[in-house]
Amino acid sequence: MIKQITPEQLKPGMYIHDLNCDWMSHPFVRSRFLLDNPDDIRKIVDAGIREVYIDTKRGADVPDAPTIAEVKAEVEAEMKRVAEAPIVTELRVSTSEELERATRIHKQAHSIVKRVMQDVRLGRAVEIEAVEGVVEDITASILRNAGALIGLGHIKDADEYTFLHSVSVGTLLVAFARSMKLDDATIRQAGIGGLLHDTGKAKTPTHILNKPGKLTDEEFAVIRRHPQDGYDILVQTPDVGEIPLTITIQHHERVDGSGYPNKLPAGDIHTLGKMAAIVDVYDAITADRVYHKGMQPTDALRKLFEWSKFHFDSLLVQSFLRCIGIYPTGTLVMLESGRLAVVTQQHDSNMLLPTVRTIFDTKKNVYVKPEYVDLSRKMGAGGADRITGHEAPEKWGIDPMRFM
Repeated sequence: MIKQITPEQLKPGMYIHDLNCDWMSHPFVRSRFLLDNPDDIRKIVDAGIREVYIDTKRGADVPDAPTIAEVKAEVEAEMKRVAEAPIVTELRVSTSEELERATRIHKQAHSIVKRVMQDVRLGRAVEIEAVEGVVEDITASILRNAGALIGLGHIKDADEYTFLHSVSVGTLLVAFARSMKLDDATIRQAGIGGLLHDTGKAKTPTHILNKPGKLTDEEFAVIRRHPQDGYDILVQTPDVGEIPLTITIQHHERVDGSGYPNKLPAGDIHTLGKMAAIVDVYDAITADRVYHKGMQPTDALRKLFEWSKFHFDSLLVQSFLRCIGIYPTGTLVMLESGRLAVVTQQHDSNMLLPTVRTIFDTKKNVYVKPEYVDLSRKMGAGGADRITGHEAPEKWGIDPMRFM
């Protein structure tokens, strides 16, 4: 049985099922292992981890600890409550109409981030004008239809991960800031900060950044320097505003003071620093890496809700869910009818009722002619179905992006 306990309850002989944090927050190569070294307990505490999951079938038990099913049910009930709250989403064009433009913008942003990182490695100045230009394009795409560009963020090439992650963070921060109704200038600065937030990784040796095995304490310390390294690089760049600098140095800070590089308390972390922390972790844990399999977006949102008890601003996590939806655009979902469908557009007032495109009948085990279904509509009006859960695309051999 999988149970949730605190680090204070850990003891040798327990089997860690999940360290319950993103990979950059702990120094272990795996999140599952037999706890046989007392020093590992100290590492877990020092990493600021507040709750872990143990497997009582493979190690020692804590009798009164809550099960993973109980924790999951509680978190999902809270997510559903937030998802059912009224929202107002303005869509100027459909996802399919915006997708071609969004694809061009995504490629352009990828190219610019890659060039920035290469320039930093070579000691050249950051071309802030190019970054500002692509942020304008990202902002315009988000204004027309946020789902198209956000959906493209699920595509990650392992060799290009660092660059594509920065593109996703920049895109998500623009959408997040806009949903929070921040002013246009602040939204643009947030986007610049998102694209440049990992600039410091240009100073991290590649063999450490992409190491598939366990990091030494010294290597882990090097990786955790990248927010400060990035700040030191960008602060020397003319015309870089305070918001990008703040996002760069604060995106790994946590509201309980367990983050880095400065272990700031909640009151000292800028709102956009808190927002960047949420977006950064969301994108990181949904991506496939050498050392872990990415979560599905809905599972990642559930983890953010769970971790917001300690590490993130809980109200901002709720706002982020309202921004991208409980089933973000591009998510593969199972319908009550037994059909598989891809979420193509969020509903303008209820995130549990998006528009989807049906593609496969699991009862007959056959592909079906793709059909758009607005789940907010009743029988006879193109609706009369509901989402029962989300699915892993690889389980069905389906690429959701083909059906956006």
